[in-house]
Amino acid sequence: MRNKNKTPDLDLYDEELRSPKPKKKKKKKGSGLVGRIIRRFFLVLFTVIILILAGLVLVMNLVFNGPSPAARSVLTMSLLEPSATKWIPGLFLEPEVLDSIRNGVTDNSIDEITDTNLVNIDRSGIISGSNDEWANHPDGVYIKSYQGSTFNAHIMVVRDPKNVFMGTSTERYSTEIPGKRLNEVMAEADESIIAAVNAGAFNDDGTANSYVGSVPAGIVYSQGTFRCNQYRGNIPIAETGGGFVGFDVNDKLVVAKSMTEDEAARLQIRDGCEFGPPLIINGEVNQEAYNKASGWNPRTAIGQRADGAVIFLCIDGRQAGSAGGTYRDVTDIMMEYGAVNACNLDGGSSSVMLYRDTQGLFGEAGQVQMINSYSVLQSKPRRMPNYWLVRSPQ
Repeated sequence: MRNKNKTPDLDLYDEELRSPKPKKKKKKKGSGLVGRIIRRFFLVLFTVIILILAGLVLVMNLVFNGPSPAARSVLTMSLLEPSATKWIPGLFLEPEVLDSIRNGVTDNSIDEITDTNLVNIDRSGIISGSNDEWANHPDGVYIKSYQGSTFNAHIMVVRDPKNVFMGTSTERYSTEIPGKRLNEVMAEADESIIAAVNAGAFNDDGTANSYVGSVPAGIVYSQGTFRCNQYRGNIPIAETGGGFVGFDVNDKLVVAKSMTEDEAARLQIRDGCEFGPPLIINGEVNQEAYNKASGWNPRTAIGQRADGAVIFLCIDGRQAGSAGGTYRDVTDIMMEYGAVNACNLDGGSSSVMLYRDTQGLFGEAGQVQMINSYSVLQSKPRRMPNYWLVRSPQ
């Protein structure tokens, strides 16, 4: 008979007791919570970005296709002028409408080129004299601030035009040799260089590649030497209607609607570059630029008074407290400061004005000061191939 009360195998039982049971993994407290918080944070952030972009598109569509032609023109030109945003208006407007806004007013009544006989350089007085505007500026430079309705501006006036010349980033322009940032230029220069302002156009495809800003567009003269004539028809020049500005061997500013190498040689240009549009020629305002629908953007310009003093202007833009200025704004300031000839220079993120503060007017004496405030979209000045430099009086 089978024993129904068979004793269990004690050895097997003891083995089971001795063998540890597999432990369940304990979840770390809070690990799931942290993960959920992170996921929700990025979900909320992504949603906010999408809503902001959608709202921005709706606002731009309202301006582009709304009832105000003036607002449409300002927004269109504000986006067309920078190389990085020129594609945006085409998303909202037909090509014919874009062309009509871009072309604006046509008026060719202004002279084609400066009559240098209208400028008589006054070098009779001593810069540090006691009874003139230069009494407190022994280095021959003073800077003033200007506030417009949509911008803050900075005006630099240089007493003697012979001290203004074109600096270049290299002896041999090449896309393999990057341009220089103006703060680097001033850091490398000796103390005789007391100011720097950006100048003309350069190769720019809207990217941050090192070759951007390496080669100028159009004619460049530096200290009596022809330096370059590449990228003819470059987009920045074409969109501004063309232009040339430079000093001849008599230190008189030559502003022209266009310039060839032969003409520059005949006029004995010592320092100059291409950009535009011309703003004032022989005391007459260029109405084509003045009445053109130009956007609110950072601006740089150069001009000369009848006594020879040189005027540099930088308008801050793309900032919360300074949206930027138009060609009309630039021209008005130049006229107010007595310019008889003036030309627009490269602007946007290129606009930079630096000054070696010899008297400590803006901070520690002898230190290079950034006078303007460049776009909040950039962390440092752009690279560029050429720039206006100012020497201290000899």
